Amino acid sequence: MFTPLEVRHPKERQSPKGDLSLTGFIDEASIFVKAGDGGNGCRSFERMRGKRYGRPTGGDGGRGGDIILTADNNKNTLIDFKYNKHFKAASGTHGGSNNKAGKYGEDYILRVPPGTVIKDRETGLVLRDLKYHGDKVVIAKGGAGGKGNSVRRDATPGEPGEAKELYLELKLVADVGIIGYPNAGKSTLLSKITHARPRIASFPFTTKSPILGVAKVGESSFVVADIPGLIEGAHLGRGLGDRFLRHIERTRILVHLLDMAAIDGRDPNDDFVKLNHELAEYSESLKKKRQIVAANKMDSPEAKINIKSFKAAKPRKVYGISAATGEGIPELLKALAAELKKISRVEPPDEY
Repeated sequence: MFTPLEVRHPKERQSPKGDLSLTGFIDEASIFVKAGDGGNGCRSFERMRGKRYGRPTGGDGGRGGDIILTADNNKNTLIDFKYNKHFKAASGTHGGSNNKAGKYGEDYILRVPPGTVIKDRETGLVLRDLKYHGDKVVIAKGGAGGKGNSVRRDATPGEPGEAKELYLELKLVADVGIIGYPNAGKSTLLSKITHARPRIASFPFTTKSPILGVAKVGESSFVVADIPGLIEGAHLGRGLGDRFLRHIERTRILVHLLDMAAIDGRDPNDDFVKLNHELAEYSESLKKKRQIVAANKMDSPEAKINIKSFKAAKPRKVYGISAATGEGIPELLKALAAELKKISRVEPPDEY
């Protein structure tokens, strides 16, 4: 028997509504960051009677603040960077007389969702991948403070802080990704196994952004992502497929959901082959990712007929389910939980 669990990110406090429908879902952003400049060193002398030049007493300037990016489970999308795109850390203050050092500039911390990849906007070079909650990186270093004057040197100016143009790309972190052609029943399945409430309708592309939910089987639970309907040519960007495909790169298992009733006149065998072709064309890692095949809409007579020919053409385990009635879903969830246990034992966390 399966029990839905309220939707949330792993280790995240549940929201009052218990869902994470990712309203205003933004999965990419370009930003400009500028670390603080270092404060200037001070040039000063202590006045001494009878001497032309007194003892030098100039203090050092303060270091500029850093720009730090950190992964935070309380962030679900990059919507914070949709309109605010410029971020500057505080500069260090200048040194003073009597050897007074300038204050350090305060660091500027930007919080992003786990799974955010930080790239150099101009070169496309990956600077850091913040996969998990608490991962952080100093992406732009503050300038060093200038030195105050001393017996052997004059005062020096502070150094400028680093400035960078960044491209942020979010790849959702989930255990299971549900993939399939439009109208296969992905959103209905997610709503049946979790407390997520995605929009459900009988027309294609009802879901326009990935949606997360958490399913529980006995004592174990896992995060499930409903990926918007993929179509032929998705790896080239058709139907925004290239944007959606990257969200399943981090999943450990894919549930390949097929409309076995072929209500839209599609051929389940053809859909299975074509969608796997899209995965292979997008990346080698998606091609090799573990799959569990689920034949949906088994409550219809047409599906019972079509699944025979599908199994004959694809000699592999197929889980017959009905997302609408719940038929076969407990068996599917148990299979997912068992498969995830095997993967966690043999694959290191970095492959997650």
